Amino acid sequence: DPSSSSLTQNSVVPELPGFYYDSEKNRYFRLLPGHNNYNPLTKESIQYKAMECKRLRLLEEEEKQKKKTARAGLNSSTLLQKRQLGLLSSTSYCRLVHELKVNCMQRRKIEIHSPDSSVAGTNNFKIIVADVACERIFTVNDVEHGGCKYGIVNLSGLGKESLTVEMYDNLYFTNRKVLEKSLFSLTHFSKLCLMGIAETPGCASLLPASLFSSTNPGDRPGMLCSFKISTAWSCAWCLNPQADNCFSTGLTRRVLVTNVVTGHRQTFGTSSDVLAQQFATQTPMLYNGCRSGEIFSIDVRQRNRKGQSWKAIRLFHDSAVTSIRLLEAEHYLMAADMAGKIKLWDLRTAKCVKQYKGHHNEYAILPLHVNEEEGLLIAVGQDCYTRIWSLQDAHLLRTIPSPHPSSKDAIPSVVFSSRLGGSRGVPGLLMAVKQDLYHFSYN
Repeated sequence: DPSSSSLTQNSVVPELPGFYYDSEKNRYFRLLPGHNNYNPLTKESIQYKAMECKRLRLLEEEEKQKKKTARAGLNSSTLLQKRQLGLLSSTSYCRLVHELKVNCMQRRKIEIHSPDSSVAGTNNFKIIVADVACERIFTVNDVEHGGCKYGIVNLSGLGKESLTVEMYDNLYFTNRKVLEKSLFSLTHFSKLCLMGIAETPGCASLLPASLFSSTNPGDRPGMLCSFKISTAWSCAWCLNPQADNCFSTGLTRRVLVTNVVTGHRQTFGTSSDVLAQQFATQTPMLYNGCRSGEIFSIDVRQRNRKGQSWKAIRLFHDSAVTSIRLLEAEHYLMAADMAGKIKLWDLRTAKCVKQYKGHHNEYAILPLHVNEEEGLLIAVGQDCYTRIWSLQDAHLLRTIPSPHPSSKDAIPSVVFSSRLGGSRGVPGLLMAVKQDLYHFSYN
């Protein structure tokens, strides 16, 4: 009966133990026990097949440019008309224009050139981090024998028609595996690059950024600060002049703050592992996100005395906090956890004021990217989808599928800026997946 068939497709199909439902054939199939440790019909394989079909369908829609606007009735002509009639302020107009541009970004693959022809495209990208001016990106790549190597990608060639960049590699190498994305902080203010290794025994190193600017090995300066620690999960560098030269490392059940000039160290004990850290720039405060779901701040000027409460602001998530980001005015803090929740906290009232829905995470430490100038929040989920929200009202603007099949070792790493390549750079999103680098440019 056609009517009963359509009813079955539109209604929720009950799950039967030992069977799976094929929506295309509109019937149940038995899950047979595996033979020789191989069973093509498992729940995981069926879910992966469905996810892969969805990814390929979204990629096909992107290629055909079948895009929907992020909001109903939002288009460039309507925005311009409202702006001319005085119905939109300059700030709102610019924010909505960015939303339109983000929704129309098109993917293009970047050709990577290197002085050493054997370098480009030979190793998988693990992490990319842009400097403050977005003129270069710092890269971490896997190598065949289980370690990682670091390099610099110069984005000056990004605006040309050939869409190429230069990569300088083999400048520094570690035989340890870099596991956590939240361990890296790159800044042009102090000319320093912070790195941490989340292995046991862990190792945190403070290196000058000039180490990666010269291809001559003889010109490399030594490490400014190097110390071995156990189970390092996160690190941060302080840019506040009241706590100058401070380097913090989040460890198992403690926070270690080190002055790299004097060598003085201060330890703050915690009840959980510290998975995310960030220093404030206007106040000498260090914010920490823990496996227990707690977020707390520390005034690094104070002495840690037994029996004395040193935690200032305290916030709580229901799951492990994997990333924290202070907004520019430092009245708000964005936090993501392992339940896939992203919350915006008002630090003055210690209350959650917004939630950004759609993010997917179960166990990975994944970073958040806040771009206040464009009014955007960007996060890559464990499902390998890159999602973009409006900062103002938490509206999900776009979901970008990965160009590669989803897997644990193929989670994209992204960088977004309106000036990729410097002050005269082009706006858009950089995405590193496997051995490839992609540019999603404003149209």
